[in-house]
Amino acid sequence: MKQYLDKIITFFKTHRIIATFFYMFVALWVICTIAMYFLDAWTHHGEQVQVPSVKGMTYSDATAALRADDFTVEITDSIFDTSMRPGTVVEQSPTPGANVKPGRTVYLTVVAFTPKMVTVPYYMNTSLRQGRSMFEGIGIKNIQIREVPSEYKDLVLGAKYNGLPLNPGMRIPVNAAVTLEVGQGIVADDEMTEGETDQTSDNID
Repeated sequence: MKQYLDKIITFFKTHRIIATFFYMFVALWVICTIAMYFLDAWTHHGEQVQVPSVKGMTYSDATAALRADDFTVEITDSIFDTSMRPGTVVEQSPTPGANVKPGRTVYLTVVAFTPKMVTVPYYMNTSLRQGRSMFEGIGIKNIQIREVPSEYKDLVLGAKYNGLPLNPGMRIPVNAAVTLEVGQGIVADDEMTEGETDQTSDNID
């Protein structure tokens, strides 16, 4: 055995270039082996955890539940829904029950914390039907009508939100209650005559 070792040592001493390549190969193999062990530990190779379901939870509760299982959390999208509490989780990715590596990021879609803002259209001097359609087109659903003195019946003369005039281009919440001010129109002659007759009768009585 010793003779073989002596021959190998002598060979490498007399062939230094081959010896250098051999040492480089051994060093590379050692580095690669260490790197593989390090990557397995860093990426949790072979380890898996199940993603819990957080749909329907508030964002704070969902975050606490996911972080307790070593997940990170990120909001990727938000939607406006008046039927649900702001901050409620409506979608998640990966899906509940999926097996993933520890430390994975779970992406959440939540109900918006603040109402969506919309831009008031140019509604002035339009018909009641057209003005209503304009506001409904931007998502306003709570629309009230108030008649104001004007010879032009059902002509939109203005709009208000929280008692303040709405000008085209303003930004308001999509759940705002908007009051359209429309023309009352000219009172017909027969209605005026009837009103005057009633007033005369009251005076006689």
